[in-house]
Amino acid sequence: MDALTLNLSPVIQLTDEQFFQICQINELIRFERNTDRTLLLMPLLGGLTSNRNANITTQLWLWNRDESLGIAFSSSTGFTLPNGAVRSPDASWLKSDKWDALTQEQKERFAPVCPDFVVELRSASDCLQRLQNKMQEYLNNGSRLGWLIDLETQRVEIYRHNQDVEVLQSPASLSGEDILPGFVLNLVDIW
Repeated sequence: MDALTLNLSPVIQLTDEQFFQICQINELIRFERNTDRTLLLMPLLGGLTSNRNANITTQLWLWNRDESLGIAFSSSTGFTLPNGAVRSPDASWLKSDKWDALTQEQKERFAPVCPDFVVELRSASDCLQRLQNKMQEYLNNGSRLGWLIDLETQRVEIYRHNQDVEVLQSPASLSGEDILPGFVLNLVDIW
C-alpha cells in the first residue's frame, strides 16, 4: 500500500504547530505534508525494508562520525522545505553550517531546511512516480545529491543539482561524490 492522502481543507486548516503535535501524538503513523497542506499517511515499513534502511543510515552515520562535516538523519526526521512541504527522507545529511544556523527550537521541530543529501528506498508497496516526484522536489528545494534506491528492480536513480537523472542497474556501491567526500555506500547487503 502506497501513501494515503488526507485533505482536511477547507474544513480544517492545520497550523504548523498543530501538524507537529499530530505527528507527535500519533507516533506509529508516518506523516508528510504536501505544499497544498494535504497530509500523506505513510505505511509502516516491513522488517526487510526497515533493515535495509537501517543499514544505509548506519553507513552514512559512521562516515559522518569520522568526517564531522555535517549531521546524518534517519527516516523518522521531518524537514520543512522552502516550498512549505514537510518531508521525511529515508536517510539524509545536512552540512554543519546549515544545521548550526538553526535555533534550538528549529532543531527540535521539523527543521526549516532542505537536506544537502537524501536517500529514498522504494519497496514493493511504494509508487515509483510519487518517489521520483519527491526526489525532484528535494532538488528544487536545495538538495545537491539524492539516491532513489529501488529494492524490487535493484535500480538506482541518482539525482544531482542541475543535471539529468542517472540510472544504474545493480551497482555494488555508490559514491557520495563531492557532496559527501569519501563516503561510499556499500549496496551488497542492501540487495
